[in-house]
Amino acid sequence: MGLRGPEKSCEWIYFSIETLKILENILSKHVNRHQVTKYTRKHNLVLPKYVRKISWRLMVKAMSREVARFIQSRFRELKVSKARYEDLLSEADEKYLEYLGTIREYT
Repeated sequence: MGLRGPEKSCEWIYFSIETLKILENILSKHVNRHQVTKYTRKHNLVLPKYVRKISWRLMVKAMSREVARFIQSRFRELKVSKARYEDLLSEADEKYLEYLGTIREYT
């Protein structure tokens, strides 16, 4: 997506096709994390920082912690070789679909 920021490095972004469609609709608009937080507070929604925590709990139900760490770009917590890193990419691609199924159980 070409996004880089000082808070957290992220080489891969995983999301559903539905999320991609939403992103494509707002692509021309500039949105930053402060605007998102302000919007969620104004509309009494779950704050983004909690969405990540909820996501983590659901991910570890659908996949190993190592793959979940990879998807959430928790690279400091990953102690893997370069070869294993490539394996994690393949596993993440496969297991992400299972994770989406887990999310759908709760909606």
